[in-house]
Amino acid sequence: MDIKTVGVIGAGTMGHGIAQTLIRHGFGAVLVDVDPGMVERGRAKIHQGIERELEKGRINKEEREQALARLRITTDLEALSEVPFLVEAVFEEEQVKIDLFRRIDSICPPATLFSSNTSSISITAMAAATRRPDKFIGMHFMN
Repeated sequence: MDIKTVGVIGAGTMGHGIAQTLIRHGFGAVLVDVDPGMVERGRAKIHQGIERELEKGRINKEEREQALARLRITTDLEALSEVPFLVEAVFEEEQVKIDLFRRIDSICPPATLFSSNTSSISITAMAAATRRPDKFIGMHFMN
């Protein structure tokens, strides 16, 4: 599987940080949050982070523009229907995560790999809520 774009659900601190890392390193990122204000704040934080990279000389202006062009933000979970891999980074509430995975399980193709950024909720419980427990992993990112 050739992964070029990753879906990130949740535009808070972890989600926008994951999306920024992805676009900075050549991947496309579809950043989704149900709250339009959160997704706009996520976009602003990503732009600030990429600007810091430019100011520190880690990237040039062309790389900045290329990275930002790889970012897509939306409040529509249907935008995840084309991604081969996604990372969930919503707040730590088990039922919210399980309900979310049930919903996106019907949106994403069967081959899409699911991951959760949880630090405390059972990966097995979340995976069991989908039709793809064999394509479900935990990936904990540190802020």
